[in-house]
Amino acid sequence: MYAETSSVTLLDSLTDFERREKIKKMTGFWSVFCDESGCSKPCSYNDVKFLVDPSTCINHLLISCFDVLLLILLLFVMIQKSFSKPYQDLVNRQRYSTLQLVSSITNGVLGLVHLFFGIWIFEEKLRKNRTALPLDLWLLELFQGLTWLLVGLTLSLKFKQLPRAWLRLFSILIFLVSGINCVLSLFYAMSSTQLPLKVALDVLSFPAAILLLLCTYKESKYRDGDREIDESLYAPLNGELNKNDSVCRVTLFAEAGFFSRMSFWWLNSLMKRGKENTLQDEDVPKVRDEDRAESCYLLFLDQLNKQKQKDPLSQPSVLKTIVLCHSREILISGFFALLKVLALSSGPLLLNSFILVVEGFESFKYEGFVLAIALFFIKIIESLSQRQWYFHSRLVGLKVRSLLTAVIYKKQLRLSNSARLTHSSGEIMNYVTVDAYRIGEFPYWFHQTWTTSFQLCISLVILFRAIGIATIASLVVIVITVLCNAPIAKLQHKFQSKLMVAQDERLKATSEALVNMKVLKLYAWETSFKNSIEGLRNEELKWVSAVQLRRAYNTFLFWSSPVLVSAASFGACYFLNVPLHANNVFTFVATLRLVQDPIRSIPDVIGVVIQAKVAFARILKFLEAPELQSEKRCSDGNMRGSISIKSAEFSWEDNNVSKSTLRNINLEVKSGQKVAICGEVGSGKSSLLSAILGEVPNTRGKIDVYGKFAYVSQTAWIQTGTIRDNVLFGSPMDAQKYQETLHRSSLVKDLELLPHGDLTEIGERGVNLSGGQKQRIQLARALYQNADIYILDDPFSAVDAQTATNLFNEYIMEGLSAKTVLLVTHQVDFLPAFDFVLLMSDGEILQAAPYHHLLTSSKDFQDLVNAHKETAGSNRLMDVTSSGRHSNSAKEIRKTYVEKEKQFEALKGDQLIKQEEREIGDRGFRPYLQYLSQNKGYVYFSVASISHIIFVIGQILQNSWMAANVDNPKVTTLRLILVYLFIGVTSTIFLLMRSLFTVALGLQSSKSLFLQLLNSLFRAPMSFYDSTPLGRILSRVSSDLSIVDLDVPFGLLFAVGATTNCYANLTVLAVVTWQVLFVSIPMIYFALRLQGYYFATAKELMRMNGTTKSFVANHLAESVAGAVTIRAFEQEGRFFVKNLGLIDINATPFFHSFAANEWLIQRLETVSAVVLASAALCMVILPPGTFSSGFIGMALSYGLSLNASLVFSIQNQCNIANYIISVERLNQYMHVPSEAPERIEGNRPPVNWPVVGRVEIKELQIRYRPDAPLVLRGITCTFEGGHKIGIVGRTGSGKTTLIGALFRLVEPAGGKIIVDGIDIGSIGLHDLRSRFGIIPQDPTLFNGTVRYNLDPLSQHSDQEIWEVLGKCQLQEAVQEKEGGLDSSVVEDGANWSMGQRQLFCLGRALLRRSRVLVLDEATASIDNATDLILQKTIRTEFADCTVITVAHRIPTVMDCTKVLSISDGKLVEYDEPMNLMKKEGSLFGKLVKEYWSHFQSAESH
Repeated sequence: MYAETSSVTLLDSLTDFERREKIKKMTGFWSVFCDESGCSKPCSYNDVKFLVDPSTCINHLLISCFDVLLLILLLFVMIQKSFSKPYQDLVNRQRYSTLQLVSSITNGVLGLVHLFFGIWIFEEKLRKNRTALPLDLWLLELFQGLTWLLVGLTLSLKFKQLPRAWLRLFSILIFLVSGINCVLSLFYAMSSTQLPLKVALDVLSFPAAILLLLCTYKESKYRDGDREIDESLYAPLNGELNKNDSVCRVTLFAEAGFFSRMSFWWLNSLMKRGKENTLQDEDVPKVRDEDRAESCYLLFLDQLNKQKQKDPLSQPSVLKTIVLCHSREILISGFFALLKVLALSSGPLLLNSFILVVEGFESFKYEGFVLAIALFFIKIIESLSQRQWYFHSRLVGLKVRSLLTAVIYKKQLRLSNSARLTHSSGEIMNYVTVDAYRIGEFPYWFHQTWTTSFQLCISLVILFRAIGIATIASLVVIVITVLCNAPIAKLQHKFQSKLMVAQDERLKATSEALVNMKVLKLYAWETSFKNSIEGLRNEELKWVSAVQLRRAYNTFLFWSSPVLVSAASFGACYFLNVPLHANNVFTFVATLRLVQDPIRSIPDVIGVVIQAKVAFARILKFLEAPELQSEKRCSDGNMRGSISIKSAEFSWEDNNVSKSTLRNINLEVKSGQKVAICGEVGSGKSSLLSAILGEVPNTRGKIDVYGKFAYVSQTAWIQTGTIRDNVLFGSPMDAQKYQETLHRSSLVKDLELLPHGDLTEIGERGVNLSGGQKQRIQLARALYQNADIYILDDPFSAVDAQTATNLFNEYIMEGLSAKTVLLVTHQVDFLPAFDFVLLMSDGEILQAAPYHHLLTSSKDFQDLVNAHKETAGSNRLMDVTSSGRHSNSAKEIRKTYVEKEKQFEALKGDQLIKQEEREIGDRGFRPYLQYLSQNKGYVYFSVASISHIIFVIGQILQNSWMAANVDNPKVTTLRLILVYLFIGVTSTIFLLMRSLFTVALGLQSSKSLFLQLLNSLFRAPMSFYDSTPLGRILSRVSSDLSIVDLDVPFGLLFAVGATTNCYANLTVLAVVTWQVLFVSIPMIYFALRLQGYYFATAKELMRMNGTTKSFVANHLAESVAGAVTIRAFEQEGRFFVKNLGLIDINATPFFHSFAANEWLIQRLETVSAVVLASAALCMVILPPGTFSSGFIGMALSYGLSLNASLVFSIQNQCNIANYIISVERLNQYMHVPSEAPERIEGNRPPVNWPVVGRVEIKELQIRYRPDAPLVLRGITCTFEGGHKIGIVGRTGSGKTTLIGALFRLVEPAGGKIIVDGIDIGSIGLHDLRSRFGIIPQDPTLFNGTVRYNLDPLSQHSDQEIWEVLGKCQLQEAVQEKEGGLDSSVVEDGANWSMGQRQLFCLGRALLRRSRVLVLDEATASIDNATDLILQKTIRTEFADCTVITVAHRIPTVMDCTKVLSISDGKLVEYDEPMNLMKKEGSLFGKLVKEYWSHFQSAESH
């Protein structure tokens, strides 16, 4: 019993001892955490009252532990997620609901308030008590802040990435704890009748927790229904996208976790690949699903419909819709922008404390170390937030650009004809390449508009703390600066609009000249057109200089404003007797230096806002342009293929009902009928077809069309791509049907002779095909589509008689036997076979009846047929017996592979159209030197750079003077301020010089670069144009030139300027604290290596961006040209999907390019933060008195802006590296090998040469490139002066090549041509071409007036022009137009019919009056009656001239003096036509027989 008692006593004494030890330890802990006063009974933690009282330490400790637990759990889940996450190819699109956004904003704000409250308590404790103890309240607030920020935002926005169990655990825990805390706080507030901020925050936490709980609940429903929604709403517009995308890799950004996104870790693999090898297109992964053009476009339509539903009466605002589409990203980037400004503004406050510490006024022990570490973390936060801000803004810009490009493309497919007159193809190209690009740049600058103001306000508050009432002076100066800028901004807007218009005009003229370069060369008009483009360019440069000068003035104003602000403020300090010490002066200087960069970017922000506003207005105007009324095609199965038009009128001009193009049209076509349409030139045949297609607005009456169209246009529209792609036109491949189509379209033999068969790449607009081949590919395309109604606009004009007969029999009579056919034709031979013939005149149908009926009843029709018989020369041909159709051997029909093979045409398996060339690897300073070597560019650049360096040195001197003398009693305040002011004002003069010389540099270089480019393009041989798609050249003279004009000069200046500033900041730091060199030298080395690593990838990405931009431009240009065909075949959807794909291909390198930019800057900012923190630590560790407080202030004020200046420097270096690629791209086309000189001064022909017109061809050999086979093989013959020579041969025999050789479009490989004793190879090209006359194969008209089209060089009087118009049957047509000779001709001469355009070309030849005239298929598009008159005109007007005629229609050459037959590039025979006809086995005889049999067989139908 005793033993028991003693053991109990022993135990008791032991537990007492342990309890006392525990209490001792606890008391030690409490005194640190809570202080005695805070909790009178720290040991009584069993007392429930202490647990539930929200003002006690125990309560604080419990909540802090709970917060830490949550944060650890979150970190654990995130790390687990980032390791275990499988890589997915396609990601689901994340769409944030309003609830999520409200929840994330509420929790984010709550977290920030907690954080700032904690920091404030911490700072107050240090100020008052010189110690950070007790920890409880400020530590609690910091933990609370972090928890609400991280956990709240993750649960609100990232719930998809968290496992469901964790989600529920987090939200329920937070809900319970917040609920309990809220109730306790409310009781406490009631009992103590006061409401501390902490209690208020506890109460507000509960609604935030409810929002989180709702988010989690919604998520459960959302996850279940998410997949179906995604699949249904975002199913691609067409199956094609799916096929490709499943294989493509998606960017790692799509699946990146939080840490990876914040640090751009997801880019590492791409950067590494770029460093190891030159990046190829396939190395760059695709953009995320939600960033693709298709998603952006669908989202836009979705929002637009919502807007319309809200307010059905008013037109929804496009701008508002775009903002709503991207509101989430805009808010996110706005949040980061706010965070960045707050982090940046805390710098000067830390600096102020720092100077006090160094002067010996420490608030607590180790305060210096705490401040140095705080400085480092604040800089890191600033860096993270700014990078995310810029990245998200750029992403929005990319999506907006993709969206606008898609919307513009969609719109141009529906544009009405009147709208096409105001928005030419050049302008539409400009909307995409220039305007959409400028708007895409805008979101990047958007937040700068308000962050700059916000930062200024915060800065003014800090200034007020530093210099008190003198801040008013700063405010006044800032207000004056902004006011001075207002009128400039207005002018800038006006000039920018004018510049865009001037740019459109120049582009329109340039694209017209480039498209028709062959015609310009044949007429020797290049110089005249080049001069007119130069004139337009000078007008454009006038506005460029106006815009750039305003920008220079702005730059000067805002770069000098910090100098003015400091002058005014220090002046005010002197007059108001505010004492100046190191801590307040350098707080002021540091604040000013931080505001400096945002203030300096104000002119850029204003410029970008103005550019975006102008561009947006232009795009809006385009989007509001009138559209074609979509014609309803009826779907009655029994009526398929029939057309019914009742008393209808049609007018090309929407708003002009009185001036109808077609009047009183009545037409009934039953299914399967064949209808021919004929009439003289300009009678409205093509317009009638357009009206049936729905292209011409119907102003009166009714039109019903049943079934699907196939359309063959008069001028062939061929896409870049293979022949197979052109024939299939989006339909699936059916081998049997395809072969039959090729056979019926007479394409089989052509394909055998092409190097890759039907997989041969065709150049843009079909440049490597003959006219006949292009038409037959169009016919094949129509046949393969298997439509109900075939609308054929004169497809036989470009083919020879034999092919025409084949096509008529096999294609129209057999292939389309069951189809409805409307055929416009000038060949009377085919008319008997049609069910009925429409005879048109002057926009009306005169008669509609079968051929024989018309022949007896209509005088007009009789004239037409008789004219044909007369041209056919039937009286001469009666003795030629009719023979059956010949089957042609492959050798005979040696198709265009030989004739128009053109340069670069392939033998060794390479295609004609090459991949677009781009530079590879780092080209160092070469492009910069190219830019600076233009027009004394070096001088301007050197002066501007030196001026800037002097300005920076001035600023350092200014601050050094202040640092050295601010606490020097020997220097009076007045002297201190006056010297400071004097240095500042002097340095701003150099600032002005810098700006002006930059503008001069830009103008001179742009002028010189453009002139060289233009000369190079106009002097390039035709082979260059045949192998270079127009989009490539146009993207250079539009977007690349715009960048060179506006962005490169200032980009270059800012890169030099910002880099100088950065090194200046580093130098100041190193001079004051030389110890920092130990850290900064390795860091600088690391930074340079990092930059090299970055450029390896970034340069390739920017080049890819340039080449993929051309794809979009090419496809757009092609679609604008073929809009009618695309609509007729109802292929808009497929073309739109292809366009979306091309936009994404372009977006991919651009996205990775700006992400790489942020990747680099973030790493460099970390480097600069380390340098700054090291400098601060140096100052703390070294004994007091080592540095004067003035110099410490100066060093840190420079150090604080080191991050900003480094970013500014790297950004500008990256910008100029991207911009300079435009100079590289221009340079690629500035040195195209040119043709022979225009004039050879020592060898000019006599003024009246050629006098006789005798042409001798001696052993002429032509090949299109050095290793290609000969196209003409040693032709020798002589055309006597005044003779009429006919050149005949099958398609592709070399006829057009011979003409090309005469005009030296191709230089001979051997032999020569002598005209009147002068070898044409020995004289200049202009001298040669200007002395010959030609009527080319493709009739071309230019934008301008009738007078300009006949006589662009203004060499003839009006009287002469009217005379000529009379001779070529155009006088009446021109007199009917308002304005006579000044009446307008629109782009491509679209307001004149094809036949009229050919008559214009005859008019040009009549005006020129050359002794040698060449007619190349000149009358192919003219009806027979007009043809007769023309032949007579040519016979009389050119009676004593040498006339060389290339003909498909045999009758054209029957009355020639001699006929030259070519086959396979060799001369077969050369004699008088009648002799050749009698000769046995003559090629010419064969062709005549074929023609005649074709004529007879058509009549017998």
